[in-house]
Amino acid sequence: MTNFLKKSLVLVVLIILTSCSNSDDTEQIDGNTGTPSQNVEADILQLINNYRVSKSLTKLEVSKIIKTQTDDHTNYMISKGQISHDGFNKRSDYLKENDNSKRMAENVAFGYATAKAVVDGWISSDGHRKNMEGDYTHFNVTAKQDNNGTWFYTNIFIIK
Repeated sequence: MTNFLKKSLVLVVLIILTSCSNSDDTEQIDGNTGTPSQNVEADILQLINNYRVSKSLTKLEVSKIIKTQTDDHTNYMISKGQISHDGFNKRSDYLKENDNSKRMAENVAFGYATAKAVVDGWISSDGHRKNMEGDYTHFNVTAKQDNNGTWFYTNIFIIK
């Protein structure tokens, strides 16, 4: 084989290898690739699943439809300037009707500066920890800062 053909073959292989893309439509739990909120959210989801595995529980799957509800509620809490479970039944009904959920639980928080801090706070609280350890199948979270830089969090778990 001539030197020219060898170089051409190497070039073609390099083009093929670098042009491949992943068209997978699944949502990944992988932090540090998006906005600060997306990174914190990815870290929270990963930390919760790591905690569940440490307790011999199954990992939860990320649900995009849950995200619509965590986003709305986090925005609501920011607008009120305080955490709450206001509208919990409305969110639960929405997920029952639109995602076939059988049961739902919700953790909220504010003021924690990192994903680890908020997850540790939930683990330290009996009620929040019970939600994290529940027999749920899917989850999602929203982490968002208000205009003063204070973080607000809504984490929803469902079972299908």
